Amino acid sequence: MQATADSTKMDCVWSNWKSQAIDLLYWRDIKQTGIVFGSFLLLLFSLTQFSVVSVVAYLALAALSATISFRIYKSVLQAVQKTDEGHPFKAYLELEITLSQEQIQKYTDCLQLYVNSTLKELRRLFLVQDLVDSLKFAVLMWLLTYVGALFNGLTLLLMAVVSMFTLPVVYVKHQAQIDQYLGLVRTHINTVVAKIQAKIPGTKRHTE
Repeated sequence: MQATADSTKMDCVWSNWKSQAIDLLYWRDIKQTGIVFGSFLLLLFSLTQFSVVSVVAYLALAALSATISFRIYKSVLQAVQKTDEGHPFKAYLELEITLSQEQIQKYTDCLQLYVNSTLKELRRLFLVQDLVDSLKFAVLMWLLTYVGALFNGLTLLLMAVVSMFTLPVVYVKHQAQIDQYLGLVRTHINTVVAKIQAKIPGTKRHTE
């Protein structure tokens, strides 16, 4: 019963995160998505110009400058108005931010599930359980060598973030046309894969 309850709780947490991520990527709250998207872009552009240590230090200084200035401003305002409102961040200082043992175990179990699944898939590909799947993986790695020669990791990450916040909206607006072209590409790929499978003895014939 306890295992079932924990599994249900993890599913609820994952469903909640997934729903929030979808709301962000589809710009359902323009202000919230704009803040998140802008923050990611600012961070990535900063990392392209400065080292990680410098970016972290500048961000910390910026946050401290804002909080210290606000604290001094509120203290002066309270002294002038002779009020006793207390610490301006009192509500946030009293918030409980520690993780319970149950929460840590829940996130650890979730991480363990993804790591184990990834390791099994990599083992399947590298040890050629399915020859066609391993060949597809090899082609993908070969293409990535060219991508890596053209772009560094930060540039790829920047492109990935921009794509995440733009492609879903574009897809929603032009879904019919995009599905049509994707269908043609998928059919062409399946045809090529079928021809390769027919020429390689011992491979399983399957369509995606």
